[in-house]
Amino acid sequence: MDLEVRHLRALCAIADTGSLHRAARQLGVAQPSLSTQLRRIEQELGGTLFVRARTGCRPTPLGSLVLSRARPLVAEMRSLVSEARAAATGGPELRVGSTASKALAGWLRRLRARGQDPTLHMNVSPNALLRMVADGQLDVAFVHEVEGSPLRIPEGLRLRTLVEREPQFVYLSADHPATAHPVVRLSDLATDRWMIDPTVDGEWDAVQRMFRTAGINPHVLHGDYHTAAALVATGEVVTVCQPTAISHPDMAVRRLQGDPLGVRLLLAARTETDLDGALPALEEAYWESAGRAPAYREWLEHEASPLTRG
Repeated sequence: MDLEVRHLRALCAIADTGSLHRAARQLGVAQPSLSTQLRRIEQELGGTLFVRARTGCRPTPLGSLVLSRARPLVAEMRSLVSEARAAATGGPELRVGSTASKALAGWLRRLRARGQDPTLHMNVSPNALLRMVADGQLDVAFVHEVEGSPLRIPEGLRLRTLVEREPQFVYLSADHPATAHPVVRLSDLATDRWMIDPTVDGEWDAVQRMFRTAGINPHVLHGDYHTAAALVATGEVVTVCQPTAISHPDMAVRRLQGDPLGVRLLLAARTETDLDGALPALEEAYWESAGRAPAYREWLEHEASPLTRG
């Protein structure tokens, strides 16, 4: 088997995410298929590239050597594709990465209005997105850092903080008894089933700490947040959500008493120029989405946020 760029990209994804499951999700392939591909690559190179453990995958010395050569090649190929597309369209392409956010649509719209041509790469792993920026695969990345779980910031990246601490709210079914109050106590959700996405960097650890501090031990299911939203609507689970989320006829957004879970919102780039070009549009889009979310706007007014002034 001759190694191709897609094989090198797969190795970088495994190293960046630290997990075959998360890497497969990032690459859009099935995990068994990625596992088979990795075995074939290791057979081709004549040695083990990753140590598999319960805590995830980490490169062996041989793996580190291969990655040191693979990363520049993958980055160079992505740059080539980006430059070719820009030349073909005649416009400057801005390669944007992001974790999930209600601000994304408004951000991309504003970037286009300012003469940029953004492309979008979504990933649940902020660490993977930061690595892609450092490797030249993305120009900017909008990510969140879960409180208590610092991100791994690659050397040379520039960061701007959009929000120092964004409180995380909770999604409940509209007929849940706790929705009778605008602020929900964790103790009132102790007997509920929760759904958490363990592939989001730092999320599961932070939620566990939140439960321990509150003295509760609810039953937890693992799944992505799209699935969680569907189950919330039917009353099967409750789940953490961003404060910019909006209630629906079958789902309600509520603040958690004491705001026990928070994230820091960051924009990352390799240059100050890229940050300066992307941040104003992101700030406008974020605060627009915040103003449209009644529960978050009420929280901001209570906290005397600058958003509510003037």
